[in-house]
Amino acid sequence: MLTEFKNHINRNSLFKPDDQILLAVSGGIDSMVMCDLFLKAKFNIGIAHCNFQLRGEESDGDETFVKRFATQNKIRIYTMKFDTEKHAGDHGISIQMAARELRYDWFEKIRKSKGFKFVSLAHNLDDVIETCLINLSRGTGIRGLSGIHIIKGNVIRPLLFAGREEIKKYSRENHVQFREDSSNLSVKYTRNRIRHHIIPEFTTINPNFKSGILSTISNLSDVEKIYFNMIERNRKEVVTEHKEQVAINIQKLKSLEPLSTYLYEFLRPFNFPNQSVGDIIESLDRIAGKQFYSSTHRLIKDRENLIITKLTDEECGLYYIEDNVPRISKPVEMSFKKTVRTENILFPASGRIAWVDYDLLEFPLILRKWKTGDYFQPLGMDNSKKLSDFFVDSKMSIHEKENTWLLTCGKRIIWIVGRRIDDRFKITDKTRTILMINLHQEK
Repeated sequence: MLTEFKNHINRNSLFKPDDQILLAVSGGIDSMVMCDLFLKAKFNIGIAHCNFQLRGEESDGDETFVKRFATQNKIRIYTMKFDTEKHAGDHGISIQMAARELRYDWFEKIRKSKGFKFVSLAHNLDDVIETCLINLSRGTGIRGLSGIHIIKGNVIRPLLFAGREEIKKYSRENHVQFREDSSNLSVKYTRNRIRHHIIPEFTTINPNFKSGILSTISNLSDVEKIYFNMIERNRKEVVTEHKEQVAINIQKLKSLEPLSTYLYEFLRPFNFPNQSVGDIIESLDRIAGKQFYSSTHRLIKDRENLIITKLTDEECGLYYIEDNVPRISKPVEMSFKKTVRTENILFPASGRIAWVDYDLLEFPLILRKWKTGDYFQPLGMDNSKKLSDFFVDSKMSIHEKENTWLLTCGKRIIWIVGRRIDDRFKITDKTRTILMINLHQEK
């Protein structure tokens, strides 16, 4: 396997022999086998270990194990403890996504500050299959089906030539010590359900399932290269960049087919969600002035161009929600359903559902964190109330207050998300159209 490891690195030009490589080491079998191979190949390495503090003493034991290994082998080591649950709550994302964001950001900081050329991750061929199936189940495009990149930016994956069974065999034969992660056995995680249930079922149907899907992924990876070459060729014709803004020529854009795919790819660097693409296309033949927002940028439909500018630091904490958007997933997962009011319609009481008068709203709505000085008119009250006082009366903890989101219309609060709506947007006898806003539980 050592020979295959070296050949894989040379064949894909992952790095030069004298480059310094930072290994991301969890203490599990994959990363410890990666360490052993790098040591035997006599490459210049350092180790980075993240303690996400999600498994109590087990997480601390992993950290101790990796530190001891680094000391015994005289390898530079960098460790970091993360409050992963708090990061997930603060940003309205899953624990898995929070861990991913935290480790990638930290790896890059260490790489830059300590002189490493690349960060090396221990993904293997089975990870490629699992990732493809996860993306397929959620709905994806060519990017999500073309596998895990061997090299992307400053991240390399030198174990992508080996499957999990091959890694286990190498560990046994070379007496590589590692730590078992108990969470790998839990089927509450999507990846583990696919690993322990879905893939074995496919293998029962077709014993060559793994080799077959890897061949398909390889083919799709080639198609992806052709796809992005065409995207880039047309981007140069349609998109122009000026000092602080980007312009997309509307007439040239409309000549492309399929229009939605091209526009999605042109807008992707600016973080516009997929659901915005259809609304932007609808605006192309309408009067100028319509605005759309991502978490980082504003797009204005001008006469001849779509003008994209970066939001200010103050604006970047805002999430804009256009009319007729059925669902958002960031920063929290919410769905929106518009319905005509009837006499027998019921409004079941729930902190996770807000029923408001649609005709009183002005779009885009804005989702943001609360700030000092915010006030609203609580449902059923005639007077305004400071949010800080509302929090005290509701006996909310500091953590709960820090993770409170507000849905607003201009400067007015519509809903303290998950808690109480503003009386000014309530359903009345005069209401003709209702907007039901549903806050979804994290899966």
